[in-house]
Amino acid sequence: MADPASTGNADFVKAAEDVKNLTYKPSNDELLKLYAFFKQSIVGDNTTTRPGMFDLQGKAKWDAWTGLKGMAKEEAQQQYIALVKELQAKQ
Repeated sequence: MADPASTGNADFVKAAEDVKNLTYKPSNDELLKLYAFFKQSIVGDNTTTRPGMFDLQGKAKWDAWTGLKGMAKEEAQQQYIALVKELQAKQ
């Protein structure tokens, strides 16, 4: 994955570090949201091909990221930050 610092958003960089130190184990849905917001924040819209039918995890991640198509990188960063804060509150 790309470096969060490349965004120039200090709050996003901090959230990307904070998420690594959660004591609460996020659900699969929460993990997919984190992944999708992170990828949209760094890369933007997903232009990759969908993984094959036997790669269930890859397809779930691809679908989550593709579901954010059209969202601005800055908006995805704000959503990521908000989700990390929400997860921190569950600890």
